[in-house]
Amino acid sequence: MGDLLSRLPEVEGKYTENRAMDTLSWLRTGGPAEILFQPAHMADLATFMKGLPDDIPVLPIGVCSNMIIRDGGIKGVVIRLGRGFNGFEVMTNGNIRAGAAALDAQVAKKAADEGFDLAFLRTIPGSIGGAIKMNAGCYGVYIADAFVSATAVTRTGKIVTLKPEDMDFSYRHSALPDDTMIVQCVLKAPTGEPKMIHQKMEDALARRAESQPTKERSCGSTFRNPAGFSSTGQADDVHDLKAWKVIEDAGLRGERLGGAQMSEMHPNFLINTGDATSADLENLGELVRKKVAQNSGITLEWEIRRVGEKSST
Repeated sequence: MGDLLSRLPEVEGKYTENRAMDTLSWLRTGGPAEILFQPAHMADLATFMKGLPDDIPVLPIGVCSNMIIRDGGIKGVVIRLGRGFNGFEVMTNGNIRAGAAALDAQVAKKAADEGFDLAFLRTIPGSIGGAIKMNAGCYGVYIADAFVSATAVTRTGKIVTLKPEDMDFSYRHSALPDDTMIVQCVLKAPTGEPKMIHQKMEDALARRAESQPTKERSCGSTFRNPAGFSSTGQADDVHDLKAWKVIEDAGLRGERLGGAQMSEMHPNFLINTGDATSADLENLGELVRKKVAQNSGITLEWEIRRVGEKSST
């Protein structure tokens, strides 16, 4: 693509060439982005998208809490929203408006302060934009249950409003294109006493700490639960298969490859023990998929996204 920077539109935000991504990655692995773009505001993002040549790939990211960035890095432009995109407000109609860069946990806490129950977000690592992209949820509640609308910028630079029917939410999935970037969203939430909502969140955190390796470097669930879920993400009790169980049944609890490990505490958590490469993490995941298929006939699907180029070395 030649001198990529010279082909990009003029913007108010910041371009950084060959930006190391391991420091931005939740797992602390991965090669550099050819260009990292941090827009100044929504109009700046739209200007960038509209002026971007069609042959240059673009990848929106948040805090990469559900992503493996491969060791060879990312070609094209990575877009990351900053402080101007992390707002929070209670609207006059009682809905909540949150910026895409706002952390899920912070939105949950601020909502609780105002007497709104978005407690399910408290234990989800990452930002609101990513939560919408993957219909994040826990304990039977998902973004789809709270979603009213979102403002997004498309690959062509158009600012659009997305409604639930545009999102086609399903289990750990939405129809949001990979090159469309959520800027902010509107959520609805039941009301309650702030003290009770905060206690509910503390209980959830304690429950999570009992069963998940919360102090380890992990993206959470590595694989989707195999089957038995409705389009809204609700479990079907008759076919309620759990990824951790089929991994354990294949004898893979604690399995290691290089610096990567399937957690001893929760075998569906892929962790960087300290010196893992992205290749270690992805290859261990693929080994788990292979052995689970051999043991049970079940093909696990990745919940963690893998992006970028594999290293040539």
